[in-house]
Amino acid sequence: MRSDIDIAQSTKMQPIYEIAGKLNIPEENISPYGRYKAKIDHRYKGGNAAGKVILVTAINPTPAGEGKTTTTVGLGDALAKLGKKTMICLREPSLGPVFGVKGGAAGGGYAQIVPMEDINLHFTGDLHAITTANNLLAALVDNHIQQGNALNLDPRQITWRRAMDMNDRQLRGMINGLGGKTNGTPREDGFDITAASEVMAVFCLSESLQALKENLARIVVGYSYEGKAITAGDLKAQGAMAALLKEAFDPNLVQTLEGTPALVHGGPFANIAHGCNTVAATTLAAALGDYVVTEAGFGADLGAEKFINIKCRRMGITPSAVVLVATIRALKHHGGVEKADYSKENLCALEAGLANLRRHINNITQVYGLPCVVAVNKFPADTDAEIELVKQAASAEGVPCALSEVHGKGGEGGVELASAVLTAMENPGNFAFTYETNAKLKTKMEAIAKKVYRADGVNFAPEAARQLRNLEKMGYGNLPVCMAKTQYSFSDDPKKLGAAENFTLTVRQVRLSAGAGFVVAITGDIMTMPGLPKVPSAEAIDLNDAGVISGLF
Repeated sequence: MRSDIDIAQSTKMQPIYEIAGKLNIPEENISPYGRYKAKIDHRYKGGNAAGKVILVTAINPTPAGEGKTTTTVGLGDALAKLGKKTMICLREPSLGPVFGVKGGAAGGGYAQIVPMEDINLHFTGDLHAITTANNLLAALVDNHIQQGNALNLDPRQITWRRAMDMNDRQLRGMINGLGGKTNGTPREDGFDITAASEVMAVFCLSESLQALKENLARIVVGYSYEGKAITAGDLKAQGAMAALLKEAFDPNLVQTLEGTPALVHGGPFANIAHGCNTVAATTLAAALGDYVVTEAGFGADLGAEKFINIKCRRMGITPSAVVLVATIRALKHHGGVEKADYSKENLCALEAGLANLRRHINNITQVYGLPCVVAVNKFPADTDAEIELVKQAASAEGVPCALSEVHGKGGEGGVELASAVLTAMENPGNFAFTYETNAKLKTKMEAIAKKVYRADGVNFAPEAARQLRNLEKMGYGNLPVCMAKTQYSFSDDPKKLGAAENFTLTVRQVRLSAGAGFVVAITGDIMTMPGLPKVPSAEAIDLNDAGVISGLF
C-alpha cells in the first residue's frame, strides 16, 4: 500500500492562481506563498453567496482511527464531481501531533489536501505567529511586574502561560525569573501547546481585525492582590498582538489531489477549546462556494457540540447537514474488541459498539435537530455482514447510511455519500442550541452533560463551584461554555466506551477564556501540553539531498 506522502508527492498540483481562478478571486486579493499556497484577503467578500455548511463529525475516537479529515476531503471532491461548487474548510495541523503519535491533518490516501508536507509542517507560519503573540503577552505580564507593577498584579494569581507548538512534557510546570532581581520575579509558570492557547481560540472566533483586537484586549492574564481581573487591554498589549497576527489572519488557500479548493486556517484543540477552523475562513468559503464541507475535532459529543453551541451561535449560521463518520473496526472497539482483533468478523461486538453510533445519531437529530447521514469509512477487512448490520442500525434510527471509499478511490469513492447528503439536506430539520446563553453557567454545563453525554447529573468540585460564583459576579455568566472532557467516552472516564450510562460528570475546575468568549469546564485529566510517545513519529521523518521529505505518514 502506498503511503500518504508517496501519493501526495506523485500528484501534479495546479498552480494556486488556477485554483483561485476557479473561484473568481481577483489577483489583488491573493498573496501567493510559492506556487501552490496562497493567502486570501479576509476582507474579500466573494460573490456574497450563502453557501450551505455541511459539518463532518464522528463517533468517539479510538486507536483504530475514524478518518474524519479524509472523509471531509473526499466528500468535497465527490460533491465537485457531481457538479457542485464546493469549498472545503479544515483546521491547520499542530506540529506536536505531527511529530508525536496522532499524525497530520491533511487527510489520507487519495483524499488529501496538498502540498501535504507544507500543510503538516510550517505551512504559512500562522501557528508561529499565534505562538509569538501569546508569548509577547507573557513577556509584557512579567515586565509589568518588574517595572513597578502599577496594576498590583499578584504573581501568585497569574493565569497566562507561555506557548510553543511542540509536545514537550518538561515544560508543563516550571519556575522562571531565577537568577537575581534583574532577571525578573521568580514565580510558577508553564507552557501550553499553541493549539491550546487562548490566542488560538480568539484568532479562530474573530470575524475581523478590529474584532480580533477587541477580543485580544479582553483576555484575562491574572488577578490583582485585590482580586480584580487584569486583562491584556490593561497592559495595552492588544495592538502589538494584533499586528503580529495581521498576515496570519488571512485564510490559506490550497487544493485537494483532485483540484477542489480548500481553506485551511486556525487549529484549536477540541477539548480545551472549540476545535473548529476560523470564522474568517468559514465565512469566506460560504461566499465562494454553494457548499462548504467542514469538520469539528474529535467525536460529535465534543467537536460538533462546540461547533453548534459556540461557533454557529457566534456566526449566526445553521448547518444544513451533519455527516457522522464511523468505521466498523472502531465500532468493534467500542464493543470490547482489542486492536489486534479488529480485522476479524465479530457481529456481537459490533452490535454492542453500535450503541455509541446510535447515541451520536440521536444527539444530532433530536438534541440539535439536524439532518444526519452516517458515513461508513470502509476498510478492506470489513465484511458484507458487518456493513449490513451498521446500515440496519442507522435505518432503525431513521437516517441514511452510505459507504465512503474515498481513501482508496478519491472523490469517486464518495459519490454515494455525497448523494445521500444532498438528499438529506432537502429536509432541514428543526435546529436548536443545547442551552440559552442567559442561563446560569452551571445550568449550561448541566444541559450539555445531561442532554448530550446522558449523565445523571453534574458534581461541581468545591474549587469549581467557587470559580463559577466568582465568574457570575464578574459579569461572565452570559458566555457559552466549552467542555474540556476526554474524547474517548461520553463520560469523563476514558475507559467507559460505547454509550456510557449511570454516571455523574465531575467538573473539577473552571477557566475563563474571556477573549475567546467562553468559559471552560475542566473534567477529568485534560493536558494542555501533550508529551511525546515512546516511539515518536519524528523518528521516521527524513530529508534527502534533493530536499524531498519522507516518512511523513
